[in-house]
Amino acid sequence: MSRLLNPISIVAFDLSEAFWKCCKSILKEGYDYTIDKGSFEGTKRKEFDFITVQITNPSNRPLYPDIPQGLPAPCNMDQIEEYMNYLITSDKQENEQYTYGEYLYHQIPTVIERYKKDGEGCNQLYMTIGDQYSMDMPDPPCLRGIDTRIRYGALHFMVYFRSWDLWAGFPVNLGGIQLLKEYMAKEIGVDDGELIACSKGLHLYEHCWDLAREL
Repeated sequence: MSRLLNPISIVAFDLSEAFWKCCKSILKEGYDYTIDKGSFEGTKRKEFDFITVQITNPSNRPLYPDIPQGLPAPCNMDQIEEYMNYLITSDKQENEQYTYGEYLYHQIPTVIERYKKDGEGCNQLYMTIGDQYSMDMPDPPCLRGIDTRIRYGALHFMVYFRSWDLWAGFPVNLGGIQLLKEYMAKEIGVDDGELIACSKGLHLYEHCWDLAREL
């Protein structure tokens, strides 16, 4: 029998700590391989077999990582706000195969209204990204779904990424998704809750390994 997969579970206080812990963990636990298809083909990356990251206080500011002086920051607040806008608008440029917003644009208000109408115990409100034709795209969507739950008086998100760049994607993606959650919680009339993200493709490209070691 082949070697078993190595699922990783990380609990972090806020988004910055989640980024730090994932970078430290992937340097030790990540599987090294050469990319056959996708971004940076022919180069190496480290990748978790599967990871779950539970962030207990994702609204804690700043939403971007606290990086040692001298290292390039993965993102800033302007980029996080821009990403949140990308999630909620359906506009698509001519050169874009898809946008997350074109999938989420109609689902977000539906989730808000359904919780108001059907109550906090409704467990049907999963926002999906992509369809049966997505696999035929040259670059299918990485974010594939945002599940929602209201429990203990707060709105929680459970997010799944098919593939996920730890350095260039994780901080700005989760920051924007957190802003979306805060907006939806306010509209529903509940507190902002936890953010749990999982992926079978969270990875760190070879050109970022030394950066991660400096954290």
